[in-house]
Amino acid sequence: MRSSLFRLRTLGAAGCVAALAAVAACSSGGTSTGSSGSSSNSGTVTVAVVSNPLITSQMIPLTSSSFQKQYPGIQVKFATYTEGDLRAAIQKDVSTHSNTFNVIMIGPYEAPLFAKNGWLTDLSAQYIAKDPSYGAGDLLPSIAKALSYKGDLYAVPFYGESSMLFYRKDLFRQAGLTMPAHPTWAQVQNFAARLNQPGKTSGICLRGLAGWGDNMAALDTVVNTFGGQWFDMNWKPQLTSPAFENATSFYVNLVRKYGEPGASNDSFNQLLTLYGQGKCAMWYDATVAATSIATTYPSVYAQTGYAFAPVNLTKSSGWLWTWALGIPQGTSNSGAAWKFVSWATSKQYDQLVAAKYGWSAVPPGTRTSLYDTPQYQQAAKAFAPITIASIDSTDPNHPTVNPVPYVGIQYVDIPQFESLGLTVAQQIAGAIAGTESVSQALQAGQSAASQYTPAQLSGG
Repeated sequence: MRSSLFRLRTLGAAGCVAALAAVAACSSGGTSTGSSGSSSNSGTVTVAVVSNPLITSQMIPLTSSSFQKQYPGIQVKFATYTEGDLRAAIQKDVSTHSNTFNVIMIGPYEAPLFAKNGWLTDLSAQYIAKDPSYGAGDLLPSIAKALSYKGDLYAVPFYGESSMLFYRKDLFRQAGLTMPAHPTWAQVQNFAARLNQPGKTSGICLRGLAGWGDNMAALDTVVNTFGGQWFDMNWKPQLTSPAFENATSFYVNLVRKYGEPGASNDSFNQLLTLYGQGKCAMWYDATVAATSIATTYPSVYAQTGYAFAPVNLTKSSGWLWTWALGIPQGTSNSGAAWKFVSWATSKQYDQLVAAKYGWSAVPPGTRTSLYDTPQYQQAAKAFAPITIASIDSTDPNHPTVNPVPYVGIQYVDIPQFESLGLTVAQQIAGAIAGTESVSQALQAGQSAASQYTPAQLSGG
């Protein structure tokens, strides 16, 4: 694992690490309530989080067993949501300044937009600059950049991910098939057809549940590598373009022919369960799934192989995401909130997870130091190299073949995408369920996107 890839990544990160350290050292700002002193060691902190294994099976139990003992005066309460419900709850809370939550779990889509609106606390200025032990310079540069606005961090990562292909080595061996390290979607389709056993094992499992972070997250990577785009450089919607339609037809047909039954109801958690139960010959999803497979489904893990996100016209196609923790601007007990945020995203937290659950269970994709740790290199050697290489190879500024006016691989960094992405996702879910054609779904999506003027979309 200490390959030239890792050495090059570490060397390439040096400039960004230095820059982050400089930001932390040079940022300044007013003192937030409770940022220091006894008040930061007491109070109730309500944390809104997504419901997935690294949260429900690790963060929440470790908060009770470790954080609460370290800070007995801070009471932590969790509000867990599905991905779509979490986004809706947080958007409503921060936009109305309700301050129901002291800590919110967000990602690269929300962090810069919320920061621009003044909805988030500047963590670099308020806390990180005053807490060098946090080690912001250790954060993976691409992940840190995705959570920054005007050079400052407004959220810090709990885990980071790209996307990759999981496959059953035993089923491939039995079928006489060989998975390349960098498969094409055409090859994946052929494998799915060969491996599909209706009623027993699906040739491939794919997200179908409506949501811009659910079915659209996976589909967007296919659209990108087929040369599609949401908007052209003049902000004209392109959902009915040949490239977008070809990619969508490919994805919908793949899941309808060779995917899991009832796919329009499935997102990450459902697919993790299906794969762990041996009901998927392949699964395309977030790289973080490898961590849960390794710790929850050991027999399937032993037969799991890993490949980079499939491509068509581009050299790579994996997405870039991180579930990160931010503190809403103006929330109470912000000092106590930072104590929790810094604890949950620290190197020390990694050590806690490793001690209780094993090194393969440590939340991936956030810190350079994790990938330099010999114990992690050994425990995660099957999937960690592809995970970090996939994260490093992403380019949110150039997600597809042609230039686009937006940033983002599996999302578009405009406020309207919160609504538009869901609208299109619902149409795609309908196509997967068979209630409408791909053409009808994309026509509806094009119509929805056309409701916005170029000036609105560009922020002009």
